[in-house]
Amino acid sequence: MTTLTPQKPAIPQPGGDVAPAPGPRPAQDPAWRELVDAVRDSGQYATRPEAESVTRIVLSALGGHVVGDERVDLARALPEEAARVVASQIPATRPLTAAEFVDSVAARIEGATPATARWDVSSVLSVLPPLVGDELVTRILNQLPPGYALLFGRAELTPAA
Repeated sequence: MTTLTPQKPAIPQPGGDVAPAPGPRPAQDPAWRELVDAVRDSGQYATRPEAESVTRIVLSALGGHVVGDERVDLARALPEEAARVVASQIPATRPLTAAEFVDSVAARIEGATPATARWDVSSVLSVLPPLVGDELVTRILNQLPPGYALLFGRAELTPAA
């Protein structure tokens, strides 16, 4: 599990405006770079920009579907840039099935098909458990409809009838 440093406080500016504290740009943030590199390796993407784009798209889609304490804890466990992507999303009005979630990601990626979007989603979500911890991933999966576990690289276990 990765330990994150607290977010930098805002710096008051003359006239009452508030500017964010100076800090590394997302591309220079080592934790963000590690996440993108993990996605690039997982998805076998040819370039870092491609892996970064997929990472942003999938995390933004996930951010709309994880709510409550799990969303807060997920944002805390992620690198700062990834946390911003997740936390900036408006919560979805209805939960999507795993297939609908993949389709929603496909709609955000130019030229994507459901098959390539599933690859993209799995490439991002499967790198999260080692980063954020299995316990948090379990809590997230408990709040999502059935079918998401496979996207996180886990077996989908169903209770016996």
